[in-house]
Amino acid sequence: MNNVAPLSVILKFAFIAVLYLFVIWVARSAARDLRGSRRPDAPGAPPPPDATGLHAASALGQVRGGERAPRLVVERAPGHDPGMIYDLVGEVVLGRGEDADILLEDPFASSRHAVIYEQGEVSVIEDLASTNGTYMNEELLQSPRPLHTGDRVRIGDSEFEFRAD
Repeated sequence: MNNVAPLSVILKFAFIAVLYLFVIWVARSAARDLRGSRRPDAPGAPPPPDATGLHAASALGQVRGGERAPRLVVERAPGHDPGMIYDLVGEVVLGRGEDADILLEDPFASSRHAVIYEQGEVSVIEDLASTNGTYMNEELLQSPRPLHTGDRVRIGDSEFEFRAD
């Protein structure tokens, strides 16, 4: 019975340590969500040397020249009617927060979840270090990616179609 008491104390301390680590993880995640993301580069600035795919899209002729009207069309989103259209002018932030340009009433969306901006003639989507991630064509965004007509953007339960015609 003497061996059980020390083991019990060790298990209690291990449980408390795991509990504290969980609380710290939740607090850091909430702080990151409230703070939003700070992008070192402004829209329209030249991409960093390690950027991938942004210039290749226009070089391959996937982006139309001339007049474009980039927009997001709501496929499904809490609080939005299907078919609703959002024009994408300048930098457009999607999220749950009051400073978002496209307000998402989605519990899985961060306050500043993602941003869409123009880089030359290419519309680019970037996740803003959101908690649950941003998906384009059912692939998790790991870095900024160019958008093309027909691409599907999903944030939580909200899904949009990108159009630039």
